[in-house]
Amino acid sequence: MITVTENAAAASRPVAEPPNDNDQGTLGSMKTVACVLRSGGEFEPRHVVRLLDQVMEHLPGAKFRCLSDINVRGVEVIPLRHEWPGWWAKMELFRPELPDDWLFFDLDTSVVGSLADMAAVEGPVIMRDVVLPGGFQSSIMAIPQSIKAAVWEAFTAAPADHMQRFAAGGDQEFLQSCRGVDWRLWEDICPGQLCSYKVDVQRLGRIPAGVRAVAFHGKPRPWEVGW
Repeated sequence: MITVTENAAAASRPVAEPPNDNDQGTLGSMKTVACVLRSGGEFEPRHVVRLLDQVMEHLPGAKFRCLSDINVRGVEVIPLRHEWPGWWAKMELFRPELPDDWLFFDLDTSVVGSLADMAAVEGPVIMRDVVLPGGFQSSIMAIPQSIKAAVWEAFTAAPADHMQRFAAGGDQEFLQSCRGVDWRLWEDICPGQLCSYKVDVQRLGRIPAGVRAVAFHGKPRPWEVGW
């Protein structure tokens, strides 16, 4: 059940195709921008609203939904169904009964430019880990409906085992291990449009030219540095 809240809160392996520039408007309008808020941690409903405001500025007219266990004023909320803690709550993005193609952002992402290119991408896309280049980082993902069942079935077959096995690397390490999806990397699909605050912005003293979204992935959080 989806509600608009009123108060604060080896399967088949699809091959992703590159976007068709002529279809960007159509494809972008079909995606739903999503975030996840699990209560009890440092993230709060105001951080959802902050992300929503940035998305509406840089992808006007986009649908926006938050998967959460609490209400968020003025935001369409999809209730979380499981008690998976912390980053593991993000696995509910892969619930097959949710028909949306997601463009997902962690709540500590800052959107600073047009999301049109990212919204137009088809197929599953994820970030390259900024610390371990061979790994994945799940701060920003494109999750099409077509891959959800493969990931969901793999995870829900033994969620406790997966959470223990991938305790250090979390959901992104599980996604890298999952055989049901051929992920592509944002760095290859939309080169220069994503960066890390700690690795790129702090080093340069500015946002690199052409960047559309900045991933903070840990301390500091955007609101701690005036973003």
